Amino acid sequence: MTYSTLIVTITNRIATVTINRPDKLNALNAQCKSELRDLFSKLKTNPEVDVVVLTGSGEKAFVAGTDIAELTKLDAVSGKEFAANGQSIFDLIQHLGKPVIAAVNGYALGGGCEIALACHIRIASENAKFGQPEVNLGIIPGYGGTQRLARLVGAGRAMEMILTGNQIDANEALRIGLVTKVVPQSELLATAESIAKTILSKGQLAIRMSIKAINATMEAPLNEGLHIEAGLFGECCSTEDFREGTTAFLEKRKPVFKGK
Repeated sequence: MTYSTLIVTITNRIATVTINRPDKLNALNAQCKSELRDLFSKLKTNPEVDVVVLTGSGEKAFVAGTDIAELTKLDAVSGKEFAANGQSIFDLIQHLGKPVIAAVNGYALGGGCEIALACHIRIASENAKFGQPEVNLGIIPGYGGTQRLARLVGAGRAMEMILTGNQIDANEALRIGLVTKVVPQSELLATAESIAKTILSKGQLAIRMSIKAINATMEAPLNEGLHIEAGLFGECCSTEDFREGTTAFLEKRKPVFKGK
């Protein structure tokens, strides 16, 4: 898979995706978004990939936002289409069915913060900065930021970040639950890979059903989410991986999962 704005490597069932526009601080332009859609559509069905790590090229930025030059051309109709297009790409990431780990290096602003929010796990380098500064341009977050940020860190903190447009550093992001780890820049990708390897050691059917169930809490009332969870739990109980996992536990050995 060769792209102009992305670097993709696949090793030991882990796909590492690097957004590669360092001269633009990895800002998302139309080509980059198109390539992200194509790539994640392929990763979704790629049998050689079970976990994805998403990061940005260089040390300054994960993704510093959307290409502002493209925004200046929008009106009410094209603006809605622009937002819906970005939302659908990030929705593809959230519902990939495989864990996506955001390794946030440097600035994650606007669309950069939103693509991190669409990932399942977020870790940050010590120099990371997060923000939804769209109000400074007279617009609102349009790629899911008003929805996912509030669900992740609570409405109050989301209100403050979005209404002020202020940035927060990595430690504050950790404090409010926006990220789960903060590590030195030099250890960021190694930490992401370590998390990915831990996930790979588990039953992959259970991993995928866990993602589906947790996603339901973001999108449905509690009673509906609980119903979905129960159904997926039942599906897990019918798998060979479930039998292997419980048997291995009782036999005090490591399980050998087959994804069946």
